[in-house]
Amino acid sequence: MEYFMLFISAIFINNIVLVQYLGACPFMGTSKSTDVAMGMGGAVIFVTLMATAITWPLHQLILIPLGIEYLQTIVFILVIASLVQFVEMFLKKVLPPLYKSLGLFLPLITTNCAVLGVAIMVQRNEYSFIKSMMYGLASGIGFLIALVIISSIRERLDIAPVPHVLRGVPIALIMAGIMSLAFFAFQGMAA
Repeated sequence: MEYFMLFISAIFINNIVLVQYLGACPFMGTSKSTDVAMGMGGAVIFVTLMATAITWPLHQLILIPLGIEYLQTIVFILVIASLVQFVEMFLKKVLPPLYKSLGLFLPLITTNCAVLGVAIMVQRNEYSFIKSMMYGLASGIGFLIALVIISSIRERLDIAPVPHVLRGVPIALIMAGIMSLAFFAFQGMAA
């Protein structure tokens, strides 16, 4: 039950983008199309899961024993950047249309504070390796769900009679705020 609650909590109660406000740049930038949102969400899930799988042992087996925990952020960013390079090469070779549609936002996963935030939160909460992996996977899934929901809303808003001054990013930010409030309602599940 503990693992299930951790999983559900990371997806809904502590959603990385809607509750903790991490990863807003790719969230807003790739949410214009549901197809692109699905691709970005998949890439974030992969990078988050792999980054967690690599950074947890690095921190526990190298940084802590050597007393150099202060290098955590630098080491984690290097790991994330390497993983993003791998994803970028893979998508360029296997799925060129998705690679092209993600454009600048794919390399931005490197500096996506959501991925780095998950790696750091796992260490801060002192999760075991299995819990860390579950949290990383669930956080990525939560990011994907939020991205797909906002992209679906934005696609509908493109054909809706929205006042000119609110078209585009302003109405997307308003919708993200409303979604955030809706996700805050899940906090009652934790009680």
